[in-house]
Amino acid sequence: MADTDRLRPAIHPVYPRLMCAYLHEKGFSNEAIFDGTRLQWEQLLGEHRYLSLEQVSRLERRAVALTGQPWLGLEIGAATSVSAHGPLGYAVVSAPDLRAVLKVVTRFVAVRFQLVELHFEEDEREGRLTLYEKVDLGEVREFNAGSILATYFQLVDTVTSRRLRDARIQVPFEAPAWADRYSERLDCPVTFGAEYLTITLPKAVLDTPCLTADPGLHRTALRDCEHQLKQLQSGGPLSQRIGIELLDGDGRYPSLEDMAERFAMSPRTLIRKLKAEGTRYQELLDDVRGELAAWYLLETTVPVERIAERLGYQDPSNFSRTFQRWFGVTPRQMRQSPNKNRSNANT
Repeated sequence: MADTDRLRPAIHPVYPRLMCAYLHEKGFSNEAIFDGTRLQWEQLLGEHRYLSLEQVSRLERRAVALTGQPWLGLEIGAATSVSAHGPLGYAVVSAPDLRAVLKVVTRFVAVRFQLVELHFEEDEREGRLTLYEKVDLGEVREFNAGSILATYFQLVDTVTSRRLRDARIQVPFEAPAWADRYSERLDCPVTFGAEYLTITLPKAVLDTPCLTADPGLHRTALRDCEHQLKQLQSGGPLSQRIGIELLDGDGRYPSLEDMAERFAMSPRTLIRKLKAEGTRYQELLDDVRGELAAWYLLETTVPVERIAERLGYQDPSNFSRTFQRWFGVTPRQMRQSPNKNRSNANT
């Protein structure tokens, strides 16, 4: 089975929603925004439905193409309000000082964005926040790095009495032609071509108190974050756990009855629980098969007949008809698309 980490649910839908809202403000319609992304606005509205890197990266690339702004991640991160981060945002704004802010973000980043790990460390001179990619962000590394940096400074500006620009930043991509946008937006030195994204602060700055500190709210927000983190570590909402089971099925796709048995519940209970999360079993099955089919076609050279077999279709013509219903083109037409980014994997 090919490496499908990019297809795993990992990004809270609020962030692609905010990206769309930004594009709406720029005058772009949903039709223009979602053209070629294989996504729909309705998919972003399900609170329980985290999106995969593969899905969100298509939307990010489309947003850059529409705006002509390769630094768009910076703009969207700076425009994202604290409340958009849910309990994580409230835990940040209610923290006692900047050191606590960094520790909160480090521990709970996964409740919103599961593709990275953050490490915070300090010595006698400075503190460092370092981001490690759990999945190779590839062509959207700059977009996401810019968004994370601008979001960080937006949070810090919200909770402190001054714009803390004693920071030094290193980013894991080479300096682009628009490199000045970074130092202008972030108002501090930015070094390109580093191994990891790192924010370094003088130790004294870490003691900066938060004007919005609220011990009661902080305890409540931390409790909510812990609850969400525990839920995610156990696989997340039922729809997400089923999606992962299907993704890892390697061509074996159980019936609704078999899946219900796997999760130790009756078929009726599974249907009811999925309905409460705004979805159906067949919809989850179609989503997983469709994403896998497109991924194989665009990122590998596996023959169409073999793809059909891997997705549980004994008859390739059956697969082709279903694929055309999903995407409006045949498998071979998608593979010949000029926008493909094939890795030539033959796995």
